[in-house]
Amino acid sequence: MAILTKTRNKNKSKEEGQIAREIEDLTAELPSDAYLWSALGVMGVSLALNLLAKSDKALFVGQWAAPILIMGVYNKIVKTQGSE
Repeated sequence: MAILTKTRNKNKSKEEGQIAREIEDLTAELPSDAYLWSALGVMGVSLALNLLAKSDKALFVGQWAAPILIMGVYNKIVKTQGSE
């Protein structure tokens, strides 16, 4: 636990860059549900492409769901905990 505390103290001296702050400000305006519904929509499009026998495109589009959900989790953390 002491190692974790030392690591956190070291990182406090670093500040977010201007671009990161601007991105966080823009994404904070989006409701958290937008990420969930986007991921579900992408899964639906992937399913439709798979049913249309376009499996390569279905796999490509289907892989977007995980990054969208990860961005949603990041956005939620930034909203609740702050970035600094």
